[in-house]
Amino acid sequence: MLKVSVIVPVYNTGRYIEECAPSLLDQSLPADEYEVIYVDDGSTDDTLSRLRKLAAEHPNVSVHTQPNSGWPGKPRNVGMKHARGEYLQFVDHDDTLGPEALERLYEHAKRNRADVVLGKMSSTMVRPRRLFRHTVDACTIDNDELMQSMSPHKMLRRAFVEKHGLQFPEGPWILEDLLFVSAAYLVAERIAVLGDYPCYYWMKRDDGGNNTAARFSERHDFFGNVRRVVRQIKAGTEPGEGVDDLQNRLLHRNYHVEVLSRAREPEILNVAPQEQRPRFEAARRVALEEFPPAVREGLPAVSRVRAELLERGDFEGALELAKRTREIKARTKVTDLRWQAGRLVADVTLDLVRGDGEPLALVERDGRLLLDPELLDGVPGFAQWEVPDPLRLAYAELVVKDRDREDWWYPEGDLEVRLEPLDEGRVQVLAAGRMCVDPATLAGGRPLQRGVHDVWAFVQLLGVDRLVRLTGDGTPGTTTDAGPALLGTTGATAEAGAALGGARIAIPYWTGAGQLALDMDERQRRLADDLGRVTNAVRGRGGVLPLPLASQGGGAGAASAPVRVRIGEGKSATTVAAELVAGQPPLLRVTGRIKAPAGRWPVALLTSGVPKPSDAGPVAYAVVRDGRVVRLEGPAYRAPAQLRLRDAVAGNPWIRRARRALGLKR
Repeated sequence: MLKVSVIVPVYNTGRYIEECAPSLLDQSLPADEYEVIYVDDGSTDDTLSRLRKLAAEHPNVSVHTQPNSGWPGKPRNVGMKHARGEYLQFVDHDDTLGPEALERLYEHAKRNRADVVLGKMSSTMVRPRRLFRHTVDACTIDNDELMQSMSPHKMLRRAFVEKHGLQFPEGPWILEDLLFVSAAYLVAERIAVLGDYPCYYWMKRDDGGNNTAARFSERHDFFGNVRRVVRQIKAGTEPGEGVDDLQNRLLHRNYHVEVLSRAREPEILNVAPQEQRPRFEAARRVALEEFPPAVREGLPAVSRVRAELLERGDFEGALELAKRTREIKARTKVTDLRWQAGRLVADVTLDLVRGDGEPLALVERDGRLLLDPELLDGVPGFAQWEVPDPLRLAYAELVVKDRDREDWWYPEGDLEVRLEPLDEGRVQVLAAGRMCVDPATLAGGRPLQRGVHDVWAFVQLLGVDRLVRLTGDGTPGTTTDAGPALLGTTGATAEAGAALGGARIAIPYWTGAGQLALDMDERQRRLADDLGRVTNAVRGRGGVLPLPLASQGGGAGAASAPVRVRIGEGKSATTVAAELVAGQPPLLRVTGRIKAPAGRWPVALLTSGVPKPSDAGPVAYAVVRDGRVVRLEGPAYRAPAQLRLRDAVAGNPWIRRARRALGLKR
């Protein structure tokens, strides 16, 4: 039996086949251990001919055709009928897999005897999900964080699918993924999550072809399908009265995403009223008829107000609340940014502010906490709104995004959500804690790859959620006060670090908009620029100079990075091999003979990412004698007169000849 069958529904895919196919065919899993099944849903362009060409070139690719059904459900079902693999992996034709995705997912599934495996997703379509913060060996539907991932792009055990008769609804059936995935979650005995490797890349197409259009047309019966999904969840779980009972926790996702979205920004503000009002009314009927009251009662404060407006049928009130909520922004504060044992560390505070710049507050009155009156001003019937549990469903987290690859990673540490006094009679909900970014392990236990990595924050406070870049009070466009670092790799990460060049150059900086980013291995920032601007008044010995950088490790076997240095000026300058050595302190080391005349010459650092000298000035000066660097000096170092005289004398050819004639040491 094959290990995995990859099922790909296609329709008028055209050139996107060539973008997706390499990621499916170049997997680390041997080609004879998996198959790729394309099911063409009656394409009218050249898709079918492209697929047949692929199948002719690759024995593990097969192509099946059918009349157009109008949606991916039936093609996926056809693919399952033809599958021979122990596990099924669903992939859309315009997405890609990580190179080791099938191998890692299959091994994780087998090791944990999982019915369903969720692989970490990287996406430009949705925000990062904390479900993928950690790898989970086994869980069940009791882990309601699973409801954060309802796309079909998962690996399922084929025998499990067949045993329970799991099928996608066929024809133009929007939300078909929710129906299929929730059905699988409800009956699965073991569900696993692989969070330490980006398995699936779900990206927005440049032609918009993978965006769902006309979601609310009669043909798609959006709200009828919502009802079916909700009823399936209710049929598969025990009813509960409390807001935290399992059924109500599971239904929270459908209420918040499919129903309450019709009464919140941005939709209610962007869609014409003649279209939005019917949606609002349809959502209201679904809310009242399908969802137990505990689902609404379990919402945090602002969402609870919105739900009340929806279920009252107050469209104008919901519109006014949306306008006010839209103006709320997340505010970030970064202090004491520093390098600590090879990690970039800072204290971080996150809160919410209204459109006027004032904190979103809670007012204390008669022993109760009331939602900010300024937010509710103009919303009829909500002059006061009590918030019995201000921390309800509140959380905040930091995420680091690989700008080149769209991968999201979660740094160590958690942010604590708490109430903080503002002034007499007012408090606010905020999140605070320590950021700890370890470049050696952040990427799922592996080092970050070369590139720029942006630091983001996600907050969900009082039912208002925002994803924002982490900003500080540093000067935009400059390296942070923490400065660059030369990072070695030790222990389990040493081999991976060596593959990336041994010692790593890490430069935290503020973007032009004042947002925190970390440049690994000089993707955009230049170490020589920073070193050329730093006052380094240190004198080294021989061809070694301590550098004003943060670092880690050191001692025997310290990690190093090969570089080049240009010594001298103009046509007489010479370029030689050198190295940056991680340690305490980090070092610039120049060894061997050089073709440079005796004297004191500027030294320009040329790393693999920066082949040209920096405009900021030299990183050092080299005292050269007899074709060797006898001393490196920091740019700001001023040698004492006696040493300068000795250098001058040692470099004078007449003095040197006289000393040799007298048999004196050089």
